[in-house]
Amino acid sequence: MSVREEFDDWATSGRDKGMEERHWHTAKHALARLPVEPGDTVLDLGCGSGYAGRALRDTKGAGRVYGLDGSPEMAHNAVGYTDDDAVGYVVGDFDSLPFADDSIDHIWSMEAFYYAADPHEALREIARVLRSGGTFYCAVNYYEENAHSHEWQEFISVEMTRWDRRQYREAFRDAGLHVAEQDNIPDREITIPAEAEFPLEEWDTREAMVERYRELGTLLTVGVAP
Repeated sequence: MSVREEFDDWATSGRDKGMEERHWHTAKHALARLPVEPGDTVLDLGCGSGYAGRALRDTKGAGRVYGLDGSPEMAHNAVGYTDDDAVGYVVGDFDSLPFADDSIDHIWSMEAFYYAADPHEALREIARVLRSGGTFYCAVNYYEENAHSHEWQEFISVEMTRWDRRQYREAFRDAGLHVAEQDNIPDREITIPAEAEFPLEEWDTREAMVERYRELGTLLTVGVAP
């Protein structure tokens, strides 16, 4: 099954809003760090419901915001969640971005980059469309150091790329982006029950759940175009 088919199914079943709710726990902290200034052009890669772009319009006064998704149904749903004329959605692939060179100020991607068919080419495309000094904020929960995420591949038919922290930094640099920062954003909103309530359906121990959400959380890698 292709990315398009997989996420068309997700969109038609309402899972786009579910992803938005789960991702928001850490996404809001990373979005607050984006150096977006009023009027800047922003691209949201793998936009899903489009929540990130709408948030940047509301909180930072971003100018034109584009959301790109490989799923027509995701893009269709996202259009219905806003009446803001400055926000638009397109269907496309990460490794062939439909934007001109040096045309985007900032790029955001949450829980989507690892679906790129060719992540190295996707990074080269990101570097191509970013203006000098522009940033790419890449947030993922599926990465090598997060052992709790490794089983996710079993539940989705799309092939996913699982890099470690070092591989993200190296790939960014190979594409021509400077790595400005890389850190983990903990999820402090997921409720972790008392020890006496374990094991749970999804967790054998409280220690594992604490590690997953409070310590590992979301890996954020920030690249800057020279």
